[in-house]
Amino acid sequence: MKLHEYEAKEIFKKYKIPVPNGFVASKPIKELKTPSVIKAQVLVGGRGKAGGILFADTTKEANQHIKKLIGKKIKGEKVNKVLIEEKLPIKYEYYLGITIDRAEKKPVIIFSTEGGVDIEEIAKNTPEKIIKYYIDPQNEFLPYMARNLLKEAGLPSNRISKVADIIYKLYNVFKDMDGTLVEINPLVITKDKKVLAADGVLNVDDDAEYRHDYAQFESYSEKDKSEFAYVELDGDIAVIGNGAGLTLASMDIVKEYGGAPACFLDIGGGSDKETVEKALEKALEKDIKGVFINILGGITRCDEVAMGIVKAYYEHPEIKFSVRMMGTNEEEGRKILTKNGIPFESSMEYAVEKLIDMLK
Repeated sequence: MKLHEYEAKEIFKKYKIPVPNGFVASKPIKELKTPSVIKAQVLVGGRGKAGGILFADTTKEANQHIKKLIGKKIKGEKVNKVLIEEKLPIKYEYYLGITIDRAEKKPVIIFSTEGGVDIEEIAKNTPEKIIKYYIDPQNEFLPYMARNLLKEAGLPSNRISKVADIIYKLYNVFKDMDGTLVEINPLVITKDKKVLAADGVLNVDDDAEYRHDYAQFESYSEKDKSEFAYVELDGDIAVIGNGAGLTLASMDIVKEYGGAPACFLDIGGGSDKETVEKALEKALEKDIKGVFINILGGITRCDEVAMGIVKAYYEHPEIKFSVRMMGTNEEEGRKILTKNGIPFESSMEYAVEKLIDMLK
């Protein structure tokens, strides 16, 4: 489960990780006391490039930005709140993240002196500036280990102590919260030598819910309680199937033909028209270009699936649809799709190829 930036920073503060002074707003404010940055609270990366981070020097300017952002969609996600923080006099920016390396089966700390940009860009342009430190989960992570990491990164000695303290505290956040990812990008040193988390990302493991009060987080109250499994991805083609293996195979084929999956969405067995409608509604919340639906009908009836597809097809004429459908009531399902001009195939490969061609 992903937490909003303002929620991550509330947790950071409990661990004595300094963050900029700020507050959350969902409507125009009465007064802006200092030059500030106004940040859309959405659970997607790259919001700055998408116009989700704006600067204001006056109350009037701040309220113009707030009105512009509230209700706007950033990468398909609607903005309901903004975080308003003091504008920092930044001198240095670093990247700091902790996640699980599944190949090594260990937590890994990732640090770079090139902060303020996506870690993927750092890895592509200056990979030598990324330092990784693997943590043995059976042993305690100690402050001197963070200092050693920073020495390897080439950080000047007069900055090492303060930054190492942040790394040590951030690992405790990651461990205590059952994190899957915690990130500060950028971790900044200001001109007056303060070290602060200018941004904050915290993703936590849903399976650890019994150990935590997740009800305090916005994402939990909005958590999808439907009968299908959904995982959001970064592409522009929604991939929907009935069965986890089939849906994963569908994603592989989309990638093979040059597409990029926008989501993994498994409607499961026995899904009816209403479930398919809800699934498509969920998939189409994102800013996508196409939908690939792959159904092997057993207890799932193809005619029910087809009826569920038709509604979304007419409500979103700008989206391209392609369907591969076989199994129970296949003929009835195909008649429904044909009648409504929705492309279908018996082969996954042909269905995906057709979709990619339509998107070109």
